[in-house]
Amino acid sequence: MADWKAVLKADPTDWLLEADNPSVRCFALIGLLGRPENDPEVAKAKNAIMEAGTVPKILVKQKKSGYWGIPENFYVRGKYKGTVWQLIILAELGADKNDDRIKNACEFILGHSQNRESGAFSFHGTEDAGGRRDSVIPCLTGNMVWSLIRLGYLNDPRVQRGINWIVSYQRFDDRTKEKLKGWPYEKRERCFGRHSCHMGVVKALKALAEIPENKRSLRVRDTIEKGAEYMLQHHIFKRSHDLKQMSKPEWARFGFPLMWNTDALEILGILTKLGYRDERMHEAVDLVVSKQDERGRWKLETTFNGRFQADIERKGEPSKWVTLNALKALKSFYSRT
Repeated sequence: MADWKAVLKADPTDWLLEADNPSVRCFALIGLLGRPENDPEVAKAKNAIMEAGTVPKILVKQKKSGYWGIPENFYVRGKYKGTVWQLIILAELGADKNDDRIKNACEFILGHSQNRESGAFSFHGTEDAGGRRDSVIPCLTGNMVWSLIRLGYLNDPRVQRGINWIVSYQRFDDRTKEKLKGWPYEKRERCFGRHSCHMGVVKALKALAEIPENKRSLRVRDTIEKGAEYMLQHHIFKRSHDLKQMSKPEWARFGFPLMWNTDALEILGILTKLGYRDERMHEAVDLVVSKQDERGRWKLETTFNGRFQADIERKGEPSKWVTLNALKALKSFYSRT
């Protein structure tokens, strides 16, 4: 399709470029209008991210050591106000990776959640030894690796160890007959059962997609291919063994930020970012197109609002974040077909 905007009922780009949401404005300038990172308007929007909107509301509640709330409650008991979740949101919103508060948050997570033996990330930690080996999970590892890459830590050896864990241990099983043995599989049936957990697959793929193409190792590229094929076998949001049914009906309802969860739009966005244009993606593309309103906007249908440090948009109302993500995915998909 020569003009990807032909699938839109109206063009909401000007709405996304309004100054009230500097993060969306910044990403719209880059992702929709093709502005370079050093463009003056992009630079101005980046600066505004740290001065207005959600990011400063989150950072004002941060403790000096880089955490939020109670240090040890960075994941489970801190949902969704603990440090893990703030790191994901700050990465989503494009927080300044050079800001000392952001660096402190990254260092806190690396010190408390990363298992030092394996490089994976754990939902339980100890003060002297980092994340516990018996509490490592794939969705958290993917989310933390993705967040840390977004926040400038790609070349950090600790993040490289996290990437190595993903390419070494992440599974893409689709109802395999063999029960997995050994660590980390034997204690995490929900994550590494005979059918791999979709969230673990998606967040791993999301993390690897954030690595610049020219910096992806052969093992990273191979893992991306396996993960992408796994999602394509499921037509993104269907059951691979019965494509008439959705894997989870809620994946057809779009939200932001998704935290540990996922939806069809996020998965479509990851695959198009990786350059995939496959006929098995069309059902998800059609779903995305069908959910726009007459002004070419998408609603926030699911949210963890009320449990965040600072709420993000309003459920049931047009969402700049969902709209931005929908437009980026559609532009990427249709511009190369």
